[in-house]
Amino acid sequence: MTRTIVASATREVIIGFDQPFCVIGERINPTGRKKLAAEMIEGNFDTVIKDALAQVAAGATMLDVNAGVTSVNPNETEPGLLVQTLEIVQGLVDVPLSIDSSVTAAIEAALKVAKGRPLVNSVTGEEEKLEAILPLCKKYDVPVVAISNDETGISEDPDVRFEVARKIVERAADYGIKPEDIVVDPLVMPIGAMGTAGKQVFALLHRLRNELKVNTTCGLSNISFGLPHRHGINAGFIPMVIGAGMTSAIMNPCRPQEMEAVRAANVLNGTDPNCMTWIKTYKDHQPHAPGAPAPQSAAPSGDGGRRRGGRAARAGGA
Repeated sequence: MTRTIVASATREVIIGFDQPFCVIGERINPTGRKKLAAEMIEGNFDTVIKDALAQVAAGATMLDVNAGVTSVNPNETEPGLLVQTLEIVQGLVDVPLSIDSSVTAAIEAALKVAKGRPLVNSVTGEEEKLEAILPLCKKYDVPVVAISNDETGISEDPDVRFEVARKIVERAADYGIKPEDIVVDPLVMPIGAMGTAGKQVFALLHRLRNELKVNTTCGLSNISFGLPHRHGINAGFIPMVIGAGMTSAIMNPCRPQEMEAVRAANVLNGTDPNCMTWIKTYKDHQPHAPGAPAPQSAAPSGDGGRRRGGRAARAGGA
C-alpha cells in the first residue's frame, strides 16, 4: 500500500489510501488576498498567525505555506519571505507543512530551515522544473506534489494529463525518488466551464491509484469556480473524490460544511476506526438556527499519524 510520510519536528502523518483524508490548509497564501500580501510585504504576520492557528483548530492535517506576494523580482524577494513565514508557522503549530512556491530558490531556502519532512509544492512536467526540483527532493529526502501539466500547458484531455503524471513519476525514479514520494495533482477543472470535469478527475484518480500507485491531491475549490454557493459544490465533491481514490486536498478547513464532508467520508471509507473522530467532534453538536452562522468546532485532526494532535493558490481558492 502506497504511503507518503510527511512530518513536522514532533508529528508524523501518513498520506495513503488506508488513512484518513489529508486536509492541507490553504489559507497561508497571499495570492488573491491583497490585504494579506500587503501585510507580509510590510513584515506584519498577524493574519498568518491567526490563519495558522485557526486552520489547525478546525482540523487541518497539514498547512500549505506560500509567500508569493506580487513583486518586481520574486527570485530576489520570495526566498527570504518564504523562510520567514515558514519559521513563524512551524514555531506555532506541530502539523507538517507544505512548502509552496514556483521559485526554485525559495523552495531550496525553505528546505534548509524546515523541520521534519515537509511536502514540496510543486514540480510540473516541464523539463526545466524537473531538472530543478527533483534533485532538491532527493537531496533533502522530501516528497513532492507533481502537477499534471508541462510546456504545452494544461490539457483538457485527461489521458494527456495522466501521461504527464507518468512522465514525472518515471523521471523521479531516475533520481532515486520512489513513487510513494510523488503526490500527483491531476488538475481539477471548473465544473461550470467544463461539464465533464468531475467525471474526468474520478477516472484519472482510478488510473493514478491502480496504474501509477501514487497518492493524489488537488486544489479542491477549483471544481466550484464561477458558481454560486460554492461550498455546497465543494462539500458534495469531497466524498466523491475520496471514493474515487484521492488521498489529500489543498482546501479551507475553516469551512464547517466541507470539513463535515471530509469526516463523514472518513467514516464511510473505513478510515475513522469505530467512528471515534466523528463521535468526538459531533457528540455535543447542536443544530444552529436558520440564518445563524454555523458553529466552528475544534475537532481532533484525525490525521492518521502516529500522534494525534503551490504553489500559488489554484483558481478560485476559497
